[in-house]
Amino acid sequence: MESYLNENFSGVKPKNSSEEALRRWRKLCVLVKNPKRRFRFTANLSKRSEAEAMKKTNQEKLRIAVLVSKAALQFIQVAASSGILPRSEYIVSDEAKAAGFGIDANELGSIVEGHDLKKLNMHGGIEGIATKLSTSTENGLFSDEDRLKCRQDVFGINKFTERQHRSFWVFVWEALQDTTLMILAVCAVISLIVGVATEGWPKGAHDGLGIVASILLVVFVTATSDYRQSLQFKDLDKEKKKIFVQVTRNGYRKKISIYDLLPGDIVHLAIGDQVPADGLFVSGFSVLIDESSLTGESEPVAVNCDNPFLLSGTKVLDGSCKMLITTVGMRTQWGKLMATLCEGGDDETPLQVKLNGVATIIGKIGLFFAVVTFAVLSQRLLTIKYQEGQYFSWSGDDALEMLEYFAIAVTIVVVAVPEGLPLAVTLSLAFAMKKMMNDKALVRHLAACETMGSATSICSDKTGTLTTNHMTVVKVCICENIHELNNSQKDISIRSLFPDSAVKAILESLFNNTSGEVVINQNGKLEILGSPTETALLEFGLSLGGNFPAVRQQTKLIKVEPFNSTKKRMGVVLQLAEGGYRAHCKGASEIILAACDKFIDHKGNVVPLNEAAANKLKETIENFASEALRTLCLAYMDIEDNFMAAKQIPVSGYTCIGIVGIKDPVRPGVKESVAICKSAGITVRMVTGDNINTAKAIARECGILTDGGLAIEGPKFREKSLEELMQLIPNLQVMARSSPMDKHTLVNHLRSSCNEVVAVTGDGTNDAPALHEADIGLAMGIAGTEVAKESADIIILDDNFSTIVTVVKWGRSVYINIQKFVQFQLTVNIVALIVNFLSACFTGNAPLTAVQLLWVNMIMDTLGALALATEPPNDELMKRPPVGRKGNFITNIMWRNILGQAFYQFIVIWYLQTEGKWLFHLEGPTTELTLNTLIFNTFVFCQVFNEISSREMEKIDVLHGILQNYIFIGVVISTAIFQVIIVQLLGDFASTTPLTPWQWLVTVFIGFLSMPIAAAIKLIPVESR
Repeated sequence: MESYLNENFSGVKPKNSSEEALRRWRKLCVLVKNPKRRFRFTANLSKRSEAEAMKKTNQEKLRIAVLVSKAALQFIQVAASSGILPRSEYIVSDEAKAAGFGIDANELGSIVEGHDLKKLNMHGGIEGIATKLSTSTENGLFSDEDRLKCRQDVFGINKFTERQHRSFWVFVWEALQDTTLMILAVCAVISLIVGVATEGWPKGAHDGLGIVASILLVVFVTATSDYRQSLQFKDLDKEKKKIFVQVTRNGYRKKISIYDLLPGDIVHLAIGDQVPADGLFVSGFSVLIDESSLTGESEPVAVNCDNPFLLSGTKVLDGSCKMLITTVGMRTQWGKLMATLCEGGDDETPLQVKLNGVATIIGKIGLFFAVVTFAVLSQRLLTIKYQEGQYFSWSGDDALEMLEYFAIAVTIVVVAVPEGLPLAVTLSLAFAMKKMMNDKALVRHLAACETMGSATSICSDKTGTLTTNHMTVVKVCICENIHELNNSQKDISIRSLFPDSAVKAILESLFNNTSGEVVINQNGKLEILGSPTETALLEFGLSLGGNFPAVRQQTKLIKVEPFNSTKKRMGVVLQLAEGGYRAHCKGASEIILAACDKFIDHKGNVVPLNEAAANKLKETIENFASEALRTLCLAYMDIEDNFMAAKQIPVSGYTCIGIVGIKDPVRPGVKESVAICKSAGITVRMVTGDNINTAKAIARECGILTDGGLAIEGPKFREKSLEELMQLIPNLQVMARSSPMDKHTLVNHLRSSCNEVVAVTGDGTNDAPALHEADIGLAMGIAGTEVAKESADIIILDDNFSTIVTVVKWGRSVYINIQKFVQFQLTVNIVALIVNFLSACFTGNAPLTAVQLLWVNMIMDTLGALALATEPPNDELMKRPPVGRKGNFITNIMWRNILGQAFYQFIVIWYLQTEGKWLFHLEGPTTELTLNTLIFNTFVFCQVFNEISSREMEKIDVLHGILQNYIFIGVVISTAIFQVIIVQLLGDFASTTPLTPWQWLVTVFIGFLSMPIAAAIKLIPVESR
């Protein structure tokens, strides 16, 4: 079976599967009872094709609009210079005018979407648009509830049209689409009509009503389970869409949800952000936008005062800016596109596909058994009719008997085709995803949850993942002196440690060359905004007695080159008040120091950087790094008077201001989590942009770097040949000063050459390729950019490495739970098929009726999935090796348990069928009915106790933790209670008769014996493959 599955159902990958692979396995799925239910959680390929076609159409429209706008801009410039530019008149809509606005939504949409500079200039430019929107480019909107509500009514809200959530009755209707249930329903109606005609009401209606009641029970239980799953996915979808942006409202910076944005809002964007709505560039530096998601053009677009248009859904590749929101929600092209794309759905997971294959194989076998069973049963009846010479004389009883045979055959197909197998994956994943959300992990793609359980390697960032991301400057080397700073020292007295000229240079560097800000919040207190690194540096600047706004006002910012992980530096150019220009840069210590040829000595004078001074600074950097401190170098240089923003910031000739050492402590519990990974057979590697000594110190503290492990720097890693990489990578534990492409290369080699299942963490825009390449991309929820999150499969909401370990545990739990359920269901399938088939062949009747088989089907399908697929993870899961990429899903251990348990149950049922009358001393006219009831009761309780045994596939102790799993307990108890009701109270409908206490005790005891039998079977050694 495993080889058949690998050959035909293994083409689908955890992510980025080809459309051909997705279509191929669908063609192989035959004998699908209910396509609507079976394929509910698979990609809708036809809708996806429609969405792709619409996306291409939209991209072409936008591309043409951009080209037309460029041509129009040239025409306007020529016309304006010639003085022949006609003046257009715009009439504001009555609704907007009545609300106090000077422009309406349609006009705003046409300006931005059409890149219409002519219209923009006609409205007075960006300041004119802001005035007409009753907002300020400096202070933003004023949060008066009535005015905000009025603004919403006029311009709309920033939400996209979503698929309407389906009601419970839709799931009931879909459950009724089951072909076999429809056939059984027809059989029930015929049985009802013939029965009432021959035996009268109500006796003749019992069989038909029993089947109808069973069908309705199956339908409602199935619909309830599916509806609850849909609610869980709905909640998770809401969490996925929770994106917050920085805005200015009432003159203060604050974070709000993108869904609360309105035209007139001032939004602050930085590298890695996704543009949340259509708008206009207000101010900023070096802004490059990726518009490929909308226009299909891969070339980044520079956005500035000359080209101020920002489109929703595009991404900031570089720079930072303020934007004025103009158009929101479904009025944007992105909104229209998203409404179409959501119809396509997510790709199915490899496990779902594999279980569809299992269902197909068993379905074919079940259909064969069903046809043969019907043929054998009907042949006996036809033979009797032929021998009696009544071949063409049929009574109502004969017709009912033939109908019962057909119903039994159809019900065998119902039981044999495990429709619930693929859906059990979804049930388990939905349960796990909901629980993982509580454990601070948001799963964006279903497949990631199951793939994480197979992970063999984790490539983790250092900052914020292994460390706390709460940074403080604890050591500085300025003016040739090293100073250790502690909390008691952090006041204005620190300023006395350094010469005034050095302090001035430090403050000018810290307060201007930064992506952070120091603002006064609504409570009137100073608040530092920015990344943890920027916050630590600004806090150090304030401790020197610096005044952030005052220092900023002394100079004018001419150019900004934001920090990114490739350059490992950030730079600005300032225009000085006294004339001239000055460049400041900061970044990786050894890189910035290499760009310096001067430094500030202990007297505060700028002197040449000789070899001795350079070596001393390098030694200081190494000493700081060996103490697990992040080191940054600050430097500046005066440049020529004619500097222009279009020029590049110089990369050499700087004066070193000093080295700062930033403490970022290791997170509590990380060392233990790394140890857990190692015991689980997972290799943890640190990939960081930091200094190699800092990286090694932190890696040793975390337990990542061991005695035999290797640490390497990115530049050296890049120089290695393929053969050298093959030898190096298995022992590689730390990569420092790495670029995003180094991370991508490492992941690629681990996956292709080492055949590992790789999980990668990332937070920056440049991490997107590695996150995309990895089997599981893990983005950081706090430090991560929107671009990184969009490329990721799972978002770690608390940026904590321990949460990654929890995700692995849940992934393994999902995989194991599905294996348990498959083991349980295959056991029931095999026994039900063989018992009914052999009974039909040798005795001429089937011991389990259609109603009873429907009940058994519900036990093994919906209720079995609910019980076994929702088992929470335990610590033992992290003591076994990972499945990896090549592991078999149905293992030898599972086959041992399935065949052993099936053999026991078959022997018991067959013995009861042949010797049951003697064993229970049955006599009288109800002997057959009583015996069949005993067989049915024994069979059901064998499944109940087998369900308990299936909680562990290898361990003898299956009761450990059972009381903590309330779902499992609830399913087992409700199954037992309903079985009592069926046997004792529903005799006429279910073809049962009430049993005596002694008979109950014996049948339950026989069922209970399956547990010690299962324990004995587990002692039989088999290969774990």
